[in-house]
Amino acid sequence: MKTNLVNSTYLNFKSKTTQFLLLGFTLLTLISCNKKAEETPAVASTPTTETPEVAPANPPSNFKHATATVNGIKIHYVIGGQGDPLVLVHGFGQNWYMWNRLLPELSKHFTVIAPDLRGVGESDKPESGYDKKTMASDIHELVNQLGYKKINLAGHDIGLMVAYAYAAQYGDSVNKLALMDALLPGIEPVWSNVKGSAWWFGFFAWPASGDIVKGKEKEFLTNFWPVVGHVKDPFTAEETTEFIRAYAVEGGTTAAFKWFGAFDQDGKDNVIFAKKKLKMPLLAMGGEYFAAAFLKDHSKLVAENVTESKIAGSGHWLVQENTAQVQKDLLAFFLAK
Repeated sequence: MKTNLVNSTYLNFKSKTTQFLLLGFTLLTLISCNKKAEETPAVASTPTTETPEVAPANPPSNFKHATATVNGIKIHYVIGGQGDPLVLVHGFGQNWYMWNRLLPELSKHFTVIAPDLRGVGESDKPESGYDKKTMASDIHELVNQLGYKKINLAGHDIGLMVAYAYAAQYGDSVNKLALMDALLPGIEPVWSNVKGSAWWFGFFAWPASGDIVKGKEKEFLTNFWPVVGHVKDPFTAEETTEFIRAYAVEGGTTAAFKWFGAFDQDGKDNVIFAKKKLKMPLLAMGGEYFAAAFLKDHSKLVAENVTESKIAGSGHWLVQENTAQVQKDLLAFFLAK
């Protein structure tokens, strides 16, 4: 039964590859049309009005925006609440705002810190440092600057990879760890199977991809999100606007795609990390129609104390596709004595 579930997940990846190929062809067509338009002399000049910049979204009223300089770069984050620290790390196609629905309730129990990873939104976008080991050190230095010695930690998608690299490097400073709906580069056999089926991994890692998508962030993201989702239109208008804005900032797509370009290095690092299994409690949270098929067993390859949460009716975008269960299961895990 377990094998069938995993195989079903891989087939789902492959069927959705067609959607992403169509997305790629659409973007290339748009670029071609734009180039032809640029080469055609204008018959008459027409007044144009620039689209006003969209302001960054705000968190709940008991949170604030802040920045810190870590590892020589600026990291933006929001912080609020009371109690022990809980760090939430977002993934690709979203930014800190992916957690916004959960912040009011989580902040009743924890001091919640939700950063923008290097490469997106208001965080810096350096030329290098997109391996998850380095990105985890960004978060660790931020935590240290805030004066915390031990944290609870959750990561989704790319954030899962960063959270694991954090726990593997700084295990004594992590009370509990939640890995949400993705997988770890280099940890077999699941990694190679999923990587071979998820065609977009290769496209995102391609050095030219940032230039292809630049200026087309809305078209790109709104066509990509359904590729790995299950619930139709899970994002609110506000979420959609904020996620697009965070990747449309200067250098956003190019830098964020470097998260995928670093997978080979991440795989090498994870093979070394996995030689020493994590000891803290770990929650493997996967969507019914995405990572639930493999994430628990996958996590057991790198951790000793693994429990599971299967998010019913959800694809990859867990927080938006089944907000109530994600909130319930995260709280149950992090509050348990």
